Amino acid sequence: MTESAARSAVFAPLEQRGRAETVAKRLTDAISLGLLEDGEQLPSESELAARFGVSTVTIREALTALRQQELVETRRGRGGGSFVRTPADRAKATVRARLREMTLAEIRDIGDEYSAIAGTAARLAAERASAEDIARIGTSVDELGSGESGVQRAERTFHLEVAASGQSPRLTQLEVRLQGEFGALLWLPTSEQGALRAAREAHTAIAAAIADADGPRARELTEKHVLEAIEQLAELHMRLSTT
Repeated sequence: MTESAARSAVFAPLEQRGRAETVAKRLTDAISLGLLEDGEQLPSESELAARFGVSTVTIREALTALRQQELVETRRGRGGGSFVRTPADRAKATVRARLREMTLAEIRDIGDEYSAIAGTAARLAAERASAEDIARIGTSVDELGSGESGVQRAERTFHLEVAASGQSPRLTQLEVRLQGEFGALLWLPTSEQGALRAAREAHTAIAAAIADADGPRARELTEKHVLEAIEQLAELHMRLSTT
């Protein structure tokens, strides 16, 4: 099976060897973002070690940590191995409670960081994306569905594909980290019907700019899309704070 560029970035070699916690964090983010699917069998320990550029001991430590978090289960015997266990999506009430506890300054700080990363990724994608990358981005534009979890996953997939198409491993890993840390929060308001339509239009315009190799336009549109999401998040925070 041919891997998407975003999925391949999960297994990029680590800069430092012997970092079990880094391996575990990458796999955790990949599971939460849907890059690794529920029930999917992970590569063997030796293959994971080769792909990450670490020892098999490090891989075993990382898998042990994931088993403790109930994100991976190991089956013995014929057909055994390590298999992904996707946790249930966090309830909307849990995410809203987290949002209520944040300050407006914290929300806007997330927006500043993420818009810089996502905007730069879009510019690089416009400059470097292959025809296959552009096709994958186009496919992800059509994936915005209904329901909170479906919308959030579609938003994450779109921006991960854009980041991976920029062919900057460091930037792609930053995108994965931020989506894993703040994705459920950042795209919370997008599930509302008006915001969903706007998100579709934004994705379409960004994808077109990338296909046209218009880096400045792709960056401008992406930053605008992210900052609009942050404004919606800030408005939702204010409503929650007064109830």
